[in-house]
Amino acid sequence: MSRRRGRAARGFFAGTDFMSSAIEQIVDAYVRLKNRRGLDALMMHRQRLAVDLKSKSGYDFSLPIGKIDEEIAIIEAGLSRLKAESADLGATRPI
Repeated sequence: MSRRRGRAARGFFAGTDFMSSAIEQIVDAYVRLKNRRGLDALMMHRQRLAVDLKSKSGYDFSLPIGKIDEEIAIIEAGLSRLKAESADLGATRPI
């Protein structure tokens, strides 16, 4: 078993950062492809999930809410990178 594969499997079963790694890869791909719409849709979906879970009662949703908040932070960082890259391109583009 490869090292990466073992880490992913442990993350999945132990509930660690496997999903964070997945969302980071998705966000990186959207940034590379300059897919602002995809990042926005991803952000809206996570925000709806967070609002929905925060409105529930009868169960402790703090762990999934925390994970979703982490994912939102990763998406926000991706949006910032995309914005910075587009600003850099605009500044270096000849007139």
